[in-house]
Amino acid sequence: MTRFVSRSVVVFFLFLASTILLAKPAAVQQAPTASNPDPAGQSPSQGESKEPSKSQSESQSQTVPGSTTPQGKVAGTSNDRLFYALPNFLSLENAGHVPPLTAKQKFAVVTRGSFDYAQFAWYGFLAGISQAENSEPGYGQGAAGYGKRLGSAFADGTIENFMTGAIFPSLLHQDPRFFQSGSGGFWRRTGYAMSRSFVTRTDSGGSQFNFSEIVGGALSAGISTYSYHPKADKTLVNTASVWGSQLGYDTITIVVKEFWPDIHRKLSHKPRKVSPGNP
Repeated sequence: MTRFVSRSVVVFFLFLASTILLAKPAAVQQAPTASNPDPAGQSPSQGESKEPSKSQSESQSQTVPGSTTPQGKVAGTSNDRLFYALPNFLSLENAGHVPPLTAKQKFAVVTRGSFDYAQFAWYGFLAGISQAENSEPGYGQGAAGYGKRLGSAFADGTIENFMTGAIFPSLLHQDPRFFQSGSGGFWRRTGYAMSRSFVTRTDSGGSQFNFSEIVGGALSAGISTYSYHPKADKTLVNTASVWGSQLGYDTITIVVKEFWPDIHRKLSHKPRKVSPGNP
């Protein structure tokens, strides 16, 4: 539970501070039409409601299926980062109909995100909070205790990432990406984002119960708890607590991902473009 509270409080306050910046809506700019083409002479695609932020639009450029860019980006994924730091490679804005990820791509993008430089700083921060609160006392204090907590935090996050984002999605043919809604009011979008912990897209484009998140998360909690955590914490109750904490943290993070493109545009002072007739 401490792990959930620590992570969630940080993410919540980052999100709260950013949403304050959205209190005043960004200016709306009319998108180019067929009679008023853009400088490249191209008309917007039919049904397109708004222009993605730079980071998202760059990340969704067409590439050969299964290929990667020089920066290591997997085709069909993103180069985006939450708050310009934490990897957000499995989130897409205005994705529409995109090809499914292959099993190789799922493992590649999860590997890229799990071993990203920002993750080490994030886990180091969480380990510091855990050390200060003396959570899981079996780790002890001092440098040795901090090192154990750091290794545990990194292992917990990495195991869960692979279980919920690569292994189970590959076995069950589920899509690990989060597709932003971007439409409706705050509560409607929040409800949609929260539901993604329980409903996900399949590789064929349908909807299905999110076994990858629920079952994969439970299995990862069991593996971590009964392998390298202190002996006193190797209980079914603690395993359930770890699983619930991970699910709660993941759900909060998905809500932040839903609104991050809007926050990013606000921080970048870029107007939101809409098609004629779609204010």
